[in-house]
Amino acid sequence: MSGPAPAHQEFPVLPVVAVVGPTGSGKSELALQLAERFNGEAVNVDSMQFYRGMDIGTAKLPVAERRGIAHHLMDFLTVRQDTTVAQFQGLARAAIADIQARGKLPILVGGSGLYVRAAVDVLEFPGTDPQLRTRLEDELERQGVDALAARLALVDPVSAARISDGKRLVRALEVQELTGRPFSSFMPERQYVQHTVQIGLNGDRAALHDRLAARVHRMVAGGLAEEIQALIPQGLREGRTAHKALGYQQFLRVIDGESTVAKATEETIVGTRQFARRQVTWFNADPRVQWLDWDQPNVGDAAAELVRRTLQP
Repeated sequence: MSGPAPAHQEFPVLPVVAVVGPTGSGKSELALQLAERFNGEAVNVDSMQFYRGMDIGTAKLPVAERRGIAHHLMDFLTVRQDTTVAQFQGLARAAIADIQARGKLPILVGGSGLYVRAAVDVLEFPGTDPQLRTRLEDELERQGVDALAARLALVDPVSAARISDGKRLVRALEVQELTGRPFSSFMPERQYVQHTVQIGLNGDRAALHDRLAARVHRMVAGGLAEEIQALIPQGLREGRTAHKALGYQQFLRVIDGESTVAKATEETIVGTRQFARRQVTWFNADPRVQWLDWDQPNVGDAAAELVRRTLQP
């Protein structure tokens, strides 16, 4: 924890700051510290925090704990709704432009790697075909992940080597069938849309595992099952994405009598650790990320120095 924040500073050039890294690494707190130091506003880049009512299970920072810092792109979807990365790209860039136009520093914060790239990088997103998507999702349900992965390997081995989850397999196959181009061809060299500094938080793996387990236990004790129960009448089961969030899918089975609280808790811990590992792998692949250890003394000061260097005229 750093000392008291200095007075807001004004700079002639306002870039974009992105605080990234695995879940549970302290990104929200660091983003708040940077916003206080540099007259900034936060832009959420956690795809599960888009949903209203999904608060406990997504570790969404309560409004009362945001220290008066504006947070954009939170709570703009119902659990029945969905958004594409391309749609998010437009929303994020509009939010960034608005923040900069008011003389403030946009600070992206979250661990959804593709959404971060959509916001800050030159990226082209191909269209979608609802009928084709539905057919591929049905095939995933019937044939399983391995069968679709094998199909993708035949037409796009680069993407096949990177993708392991069903949703992204469906998207990669959809793009290939729709455009005749491999999905990997839409992920070009890393090039920022505008000047950007990415600050990554990471630390000891065992310590992160302990953090994540403790956080899941706090979520369960704090009413995760009750939150999910309240979201069911709002359409949690009917939405394409929301019900698949970590913790929600596990505790829906508890509500349905197909699992126990203890089993769902352990499954959520394991799934969250695996997710954090994938996040580290994703961000480690980007050489532009400047990493800090969350346990280093005065990590807020170190991050502020990275931002300050970027803000030099």
